[in-house]
Amino acid sequence: MPNPPVSAASRAPWRFRPRALPTLAMLVAVVVCAAAGRWQQGRMQEKEMLRAQMDAALRMAPVALASLPGATEWTALRYRPVVADGVYRGQAQILIDNKVHHGRAGYHVVAPLELPDGRAVLVNRGWVAQGASRAALPDVPAPGGSVTVEGRVAVPPAGYLELEAEAAGTVWQNLDPPRFASATGIAVLPVVIEQTAAPTPDDGLVRAWPAPDFGVDKHRIYMVQWYAFATLAIVLWLVLNVHRPSPPDHD
Repeated sequence: MPNPPVSAASRAPWRFRPRALPTLAMLVAVVVCAAAGRWQQGRMQEKEMLRAQMDAALRMAPVALASLPGATEWTALRYRPVVADGVYRGQAQILIDNKVHHGRAGYHVVAPLELPDGRAVLVNRGWVAQGASRAALPDVPAPGGSVTVEGRVAVPPAGYLELEAEAAGTVWQNLDPPRFASATGIAVLPVVIEQTAAPTPDDGLVRAWPAPDFGVDKHRIYMVQWYAFATLAIVLWLVLNVHRPSPPDHD
């Protein structure tokens, strides 16, 4: 049985003929997606450095806060274990609202600790549960007399979401050392000590500080997605610009 005739179109070779407009669209898509991928990659690397900094800092021996000069680069000491001797100025103690522990609403109890050299630092003493109503604030006075606080250095974020201007008072929405200094007249260091060891006698506050979520995996996923979009744009451009020529019309 003879083979069916092969048309001229089916014998014609595939040709790659990119057109100007699809090529321009592909280039724009690749540039935008690659730039977004590089940005996410940079953020991922920054977060990896922060996590490595935390791991390294937590392995170090505690340093005496009084031994650190006033011009210390505090960001470099983030998560570093410290020991601070001083006296609490309990009348300026505040409560940081909307702190949840094991599903229960509560507050972080923060008080300024005056150091022997006259400086002061805010100490996050721990978490306390909310009372029967928001009008009934917990009674957790700061220890009197000279105390030794063991903890780790925390650097509060410089920016945060605030729905309305916060008035000076006992309950605060955000922990902001410069704002605290302005409201109370107590010049505090730009860091906070998250207390890790309970005092004697124990004040009953919870000091289970969670490890921060640096978001490394989130940035890695976004990075892969953006690079995949750039690759997809190139693949689609290649596929859509490879074709066989149309067979000539025969009258």
